[in-house]
Amino acid sequence: MVQKDDFFRETTLRICGSLQIAPALSDVFDYFKQHFPIIGISLHIRDDDLGAIRRVALAADNMQDFPEEIVPVPKDLWEQIQAIPVYGPQIISTDLEFPHSTMAVYFKLENMAELVLPLWMDNKLCGALSLRAAHRNLFQKVHLELLQTVSQPITIALANALAHERIQRFSELLAEDNRFLRKAFYPQGINEIIGQEEGMSNVMHLVKQVAPLNNTVLILGETGTGKELIANAIHFSSAYKDGPFVKVNCGAIPEHLIDSELFGHEKGAFTGAVNGNRGRFERAHKGTIFLDEIGELPLQAQIRLLRVLQTREIERVGGQGAIPIDIRVIAATHRNLENMVQENKFREDLWFRLNVFPLNIPPLRQRKKDIPALAVHFIKTKAKELGIKNVPAIAPGALRRLVQYSWPGNVRELENLVERELIIKREDLLTFHSLPTPAAGPADASSPLESNNDPAMLWPLDDAIAAHIMKALHTTGGKISGPGGAAELLQVNANTLRSRMRKLKLRYQRNN
Repeated sequence: MVQKDDFFRETTLRICGSLQIAPALSDVFDYFKQHFPIIGISLHIRDDDLGAIRRVALAADNMQDFPEEIVPVPKDLWEQIQAIPVYGPQIISTDLEFPHSTMAVYFKLENMAELVLPLWMDNKLCGALSLRAAHRNLFQKVHLELLQTVSQPITIALANALAHERIQRFSELLAEDNRFLRKAFYPQGINEIIGQEEGMSNVMHLVKQVAPLNNTVLILGETGTGKELIANAIHFSSAYKDGPFVKVNCGAIPEHLIDSELFGHEKGAFTGAVNGNRGRFERAHKGTIFLDEIGELPLQAQIRLLRVLQTREIERVGGQGAIPIDIRVIAATHRNLENMVQENKFREDLWFRLNVFPLNIPPLRQRKKDIPALAVHFIKTKAKELGIKNVPAIAPGALRRLVQYSWPGNVRELENLVERELIIKREDLLTFHSLPTPAAGPADASSPLESNNDPAMLWPLDDAIAAHIMKALHTTGGKISGPGGAAELLQVNANTLRSRMRKLKLRYQRNN
């Protein structure tokens, strides 16, 4: 049999060899098998929040021989166990007296047995180390004496593991908050919205009026019209701009998780709630929460949302008190909420609360003057994302084709089309031939600058000049001055052309 000093030293080195308790316990299990007739070893704590015994780590030959990670134990039974001043190892099995037999039932020992080492800290039973054997008779007195020697290092290891678990949880919460901020906290000012002087002029006028205030805003519009962009512009032009901008897609959260995701939950609020969790509303404190597709919220969640809007307080699932929050709420939907109210699918009182300041975003087919500017913007941004050095020019007649299309997918469809065209064409002229041809209408013009009778077919002068310059640069391979350069082709001075390119923010890298 191993000497107690050697056993103590080797066990201490193994259990304290890592802050990660699971691999450390696995190392101890490999060593203990040399001196104990065991099939597994586990480390448990009493989790008062869960009202259960929670397994911190497990090492075994077959994990299926062991109970679940969380074993609920009645409070009165646990208090009786606490009252028994047992400091040394104990054997528990179903054929022993109370409380050992009762605990054996909870841990599903049946014909097996466990050698349990209570772990005490500050005169309080904080946990236990359990060695499981196939039968009680396998454990001898010498095993109890040997295990008793490592009570102190096992207790220290458990304390370190619990402290590390808490620190890791706090780190995860901080990282989670940072992920929310990185995803949602991107500045987009009102002045950067494309089309604010044309098709979006009425909307942007209303946005500038409501942004400095703190009232709830409801954004209405078809899918893909840019509702999130407008919400983002409102946030970064408001008094909450220095706080987080938290986006919630109400239609993407499973119904049984809605309350927990939005309002958070306390530890032990439901099965699997091992730790407390802050909801999206708490994360948006001192900032803005954007409830996208709010028409998808189930009725029960609508009731709780109405209370938040009225009181500016939330209550976590399983919580005992209200938590005050200072946030601005912006909601959006492509649904007709008024019709949903009549169909009893949306609460009328919530509708009235949200509909204080509605913003209707026009579909792209109603703001065709914005299409050329949007196309040029997406070409520049997507080319940069795709690593295309020489930004392709738009082919003659292509802009007319874009304007004639009805755009059922709105701005998002245009963005996707531009990205697809860039992937296919790379540095060739962009023709957009993949668009469906209109059922009726004039044939494509040979140039986007040709006159026509439809004012919506016209596009801003700067965009027309930019497209013309880009076409010339594409033709000359990026050469500006000298024989065969774009300046000569356009019959302007090279310095004049460069000045105009700087004004229009045009860049075109010369081909070697």
